Amino acid sequence: MNHLSEITILTLIILTSLIGCGQEPESIANISESSVSDAGNSAPTQHTIEKNKAVLDALPFSDTRDFEEAERGLIAKATNLVVKHKSTGDTLWDIPAYDFIKGEAPDSVNPSLWRQAKLNGTPGLYKVKQGIWQLRNFDLATLSVIEGERGWILVDPSTTIETGAASLAFLKKHLFDDKPVSAILYTHSHADHFGGVRAYVDEGHDEKLQVVAPEGFMEEAASENILLGPAMTRRAGYQYGLALKPGVYGNIDLGLGKSLPFGTTSVIEPNTIIRETGEEHLIDGVRFIFQIASGTEAPSEFTFYLPEHNAFCGAEVISRTMHNIYTLRGAKVRDALLWSKVIDSILQDYGHSDVIFNSHHWPVWGTERITEYLESQRDTYKFIHDQTIHMVLAGMTPKEISHSIKLPENLANKFYSRGYYGTLQHNAKAVYQRYVGWYDGNPANLHPIPPAKSGARYIELMGGIETVIEKAQTYYDNGEYEWVAELLNHAVFSQPDHTAAKELLAKAYDQLGYQAESGPWRSEYLTAAHELRHGITAPPTRTIDALGVISMAPTDTFLETIAVNIDAEKADGKELTLNFVFTDTKERFLITLRNSVMHHYLKPYKQEGNPNNATVTVSLTKEMFLNMIVGAVDMQAILFGDELSIDGSKLDLLSFFASLSQSGNNNFPIVTP
Repeated sequence: MNHLSEITILTLIILTSLIGCGQEPESIANISESSVSDAGNSAPTQHTIEKNKAVLDALPFSDTRDFEEAERGLIAKATNLVVKHKSTGDTLWDIPAYDFIKGEAPDSVNPSLWRQAKLNGTPGLYKVKQGIWQLRNFDLATLSVIEGERGWILVDPSTTIETGAASLAFLKKHLFDDKPVSAILYTHSHADHFGGVRAYVDEGHDEKLQVVAPEGFMEEAASENILLGPAMTRRAGYQYGLALKPGVYGNIDLGLGKSLPFGTTSVIEPNTIIRETGEEHLIDGVRFIFQIASGTEAPSEFTFYLPEHNAFCGAEVISRTMHNIYTLRGAKVRDALLWSKVIDSILQDYGHSDVIFNSHHWPVWGTERITEYLESQRDTYKFIHDQTIHMVLAGMTPKEISHSIKLPENLANKFYSRGYYGTLQHNAKAVYQRYVGWYDGNPANLHPIPPAKSGARYIELMGGIETVIEKAQTYYDNGEYEWVAELLNHAVFSQPDHTAAKELLAKAYDQLGYQAESGPWRSEYLTAAHELRHGITAPPTRTIDALGVISMAPTDTFLETIAVNIDAEKADGKELTLNFVFTDTKERFLITLRNSVMHHYLKPYKQEGNPNNATVTVSLTKEMFLNMIVGAVDMQAILFGDELSIDGSKLDLLSFFASLSQSGNNNFPIVTP
């Protein structure tokens, strides 16, 4: 996930249920005179057409090596690859929906993003080198397969059980023999690289299976975004365009891959932990040399070298795009300088490899090509880091930096340094944030009034909303879409029901989306336009799809989640002390609630008497506890039923649960107040 490939656990805990991405694609055939799509999109303006055409002159589109490498080693192509949710039957992966991506880029798509979408378009089994294969475009992430002595070693086993099952069926048809899956490698802690593992291995084979992961994998997979799961889910809906249909006026590509599947997720706890760079392990007869890359693209990540194959797996540290130093759905800022140093160490130690294959996209072959690739990826992150700091030292603010920073021509002309996923603009802001924080030093930005209030005052000072719309239309006609968006954002926050203001703002977002080279930027703009026209259309969540993953996370993690869901007003004045005893995991937690703040403490499981003076002790299984948290059971029926033991005041227990916020579907507004 962030990935997606940066997709982390909690994003999937909520996101897995947002089924419905497999909608019918828009096509040029359904364009009406009033709009160019059934979603109401506006036509690309002449300014957008000219800006997109200029991209064709700015980049070396005559270089076809990527297309040659993307097709190299194709053994079997999957036709009509459509994957359904195993419970609901909804479509979650639909490659035929993107069949419109052929020929020249339409006016409504940046030609560079169109090129990337073509390269991410062919699902199939590819031979990387003797003993190494990849299954690409069956999922957002790429599944790599290495032949072991007694079985098959799988690297990054899909996002969902459903896409994993489709992948396994294809492998059995075109590659696998009777040998079992002997080992699983999770390169990092984003769920698109492990969520489908149960499709490949059932629970009866766990004892025979070697599962390899970097140190901190389970903790990071469970906790990176767990506190912000619902909010991050809402924002991820924008980043991944969940409300958009595939089509020339909708979804094209995410840069890392076609889209993000939302199905059933799982995880198997690792039994082999990689802690240090240089560790060597013999895995099913194959020698691996690992490199720790934690703190780059993911907080827990490794890469590895296969000496007998002279092949290197770069996980998601290196990609065929500039990656995210900060991901738009929200996450901790990553370390661009460390990222550059890790890639440099790959170049120094393993640049002699015959091939580099990664967790997304297609491989790179040949020493000369590999050296060029690694140097460019390394220097891209170092340039963003160093030049951002250079501008900070000159007193520039994040907005100024993002509009001033430009890659040198030699980097800008490398397609794998282009901003198909991350962008130069928002990554520069991320470096600023990592070192300097949110405050730009201008006291006017220290404690500004909220957008709805400031919007109303701006509109009043500018002569009223009709005058503002009239002036905004002039700027729109001049192609100044970013300024139109800023101007009309005030208008919409001032009067959120004003149809003309929302429609013109939506049209500005359309044009910005059409011009975007970044798949997520396109999604952000077009989703904003969609919600201005149609309101919030995100479907209800199905957290039950992620229970297989949730159940593996530490109990402590979920108690932290409960703490941030305390409603300060509901809890005001309450003083409660409770014990939660989990009979299956043999854990006991003391929970206190005072000053509208919840604390929890791990205590001995067997505890004589009641030394902490708790007014109620609740004994139940962790499974029941998780079902209560995700709403899979009726809370009140459970509290007064026989499935858990309550010793003490049921009223205090009810008072505690009554202190939690009822956040519902968490589909809070973003482009309206």
